[in-house]
Amino acid sequence: MSAKSAINKEIFAPHDERMLGAVQVKRRTKKKIPFLATGGQGDYMTYICLSVTNKKPSQVSITKVKQFEGSSSFVRRSQWTIDQLRQVNGIDPNRDCAEFDLVFDNTFDQWVAGSAGEKCTFVQILHHTCQRHIADRKPEFINCQSKLLGGNSILHSAADSVTSAVQKASQALNERGERLGRAEEKTGDMMNSAQQFAETAHKLAMKHKC
Repeated sequence: MSAKSAINKEIFAPHDERMLGAVQVKRRTKKKIPFLATGGQGDYMTYICLSVTNKKPSQVSITKVKQFEGSSSFVRRSQWTIDQLRQVNGIDPNRDCAEFDLVFDNTFDQWVAGSAGEKCTFVQILHHTCQRHIADRKPEFINCQSKLLGGNSILHSAADSVTSAVQKASQALNERGERLGRAEEKTGDMMNSAQQFAETAHKLAMKHKC
């Protein structure tokens, strides 16, 4: 099981939520907190997760989840509602990059994702979710590539791929049906020819017999 699947199962599913997306991150600038000096749990991995409740009306949250070194379990840390998100900064609108900032009402974090692709996928999902679930005062997306915010998002591409696959499958079935239809016609013609041949042979046999 992947880390993201495990997070969904362990953190969100028990609360009747489902995870929409997640990205593994590290801070670009470390906070000056003597974490290890105060008896902390050591190194850890951090994930920023986007989730939604299964019950209506839907409530969307952004949650910071950590997995400490030596542990297979995950721990829910800070959490914000999507309405508290004020700005998403993609850092560079001209190229793929792994850095991004999230600005909330009372705090902001500067992150770097495991890869530019992971960051791009998360920002696309986050933007789509904000457009769907926030009626007023949508967060600002700045310094983001147009492909992350426009109609050519990964979500639309996935939908297009599914539609294309269905169309291809339908076409293949139609072609198969046509081939079967032609085979049935040929079989019918052969049966008719055989029957006519049998009748002719029988008549000839009867004639010679007479």
